[in-house]
Amino acid sequence: MVAMAAVTEPGVTETAVSAPAELQAHFDRTLERGRRIEPRDWVPDKYRATMIRQIAQHAHSEIIGMQPEGNWITRAPSLRRKAILIAKVQDEAGHGMYLYSAAETLGADRADLTARLISGRQKYSSIFNYPTLSYADVGVIGWLVDGAAICNQVPLCRSSYGPYARAMVRICKEESFHQRQGYELLLTMMGGTAAQRAMVQDAANRFWWPSLMMFGPPDDQSPNTAQSMAWGIKRHTNDELRQRFVDMTVPQADKLGVTLPDPELRWNDERGHYDFGPVDWDEFMAVVKGSGPCNAERIARRKAADDDGAWVRAAAAAHAAKHKAAGHAEGAA
Repeated sequence: MVAMAAVTEPGVTETAVSAPAELQAHFDRTLERGRRIEPRDWVPDKYRATMIRQIAQHAHSEIIGMQPEGNWITRAPSLRRKAILIAKVQDEAGHGMYLYSAAETLGADRADLTARLISGRQKYSSIFNYPTLSYADVGVIGWLVDGAAICNQVPLCRSSYGPYARAMVRICKEESFHQRQGYELLLTMMGGTAAQRAMVQDAANRFWWPSLMMFGPPDDQSPNTAQSMAWGIKRHTNDELRQRFVDMTVPQADKLGVTLPDPELRWNDERGHYDFGPVDWDEFMAVVKGSGPCNAERIARRKAADDDGAWVRAAAAAHAAKHKAAGHAEGAA
């Protein structure tokens, strides 16, 4: 899709910038000057497609990500923990809505994005295809999964596409709160019984490697990283973000008294970073392709929710159409 629209550079009008080469040059200058691309601006088709793909995948992840923790709302051990978990799941729904709205500014249709997710034509984060087997998983998701999300997403607050960057500011604030909630839960459990400590260790063992996979494949196997960085969509490579997450998390694990399940994990004085073992990228690719432990369950539940909500969407559309028609009638009178 190629949109002709007003441009942001002072003194340059739509008529003055009309030829494809001139439009491309203006787009390039906007990025070179560190300015944001806005919905009114012309963008190359590939930029638009890349942004829709990334924002949609992020939105899908927020919505699908409600399921693993939502599974524990009715079984939370206290009213306080239940209220915290309900609030967090509600936040994730809101994040998905912000992001779908950002995708719509690029010309995407929300219903079409949902259909693409359900049919397998669009993806979501691989981490949400793993089961939550104990209540400790709720804390570990907050600590590791939301921690990895923060590492990934804080740089996106400076993404070149304005609506996405602005949505990320609020999302990151809330994700930071979620991470602290998860860590506080784990601190409480680690101060409890031997069974509770064992539960936390087991959850960390299961979620550590999938959390490292959240940053995507290694840089030399990532088909989109170079172009996304050239366009200012991403600010750091997958491997840079993964290393930042490891460096941040190891001291937190030490504070908790949790052993991360990697015998090769150790500080490297020469590099100034932690070394860590190889990630099982075969497992990652299998999960991305739909063969994870919970892929089918997650999509089936999302489809059921979409089907069950069809009447609500139809009613809302009919209500909006009625009010629009009434407004036109008043205007004509």
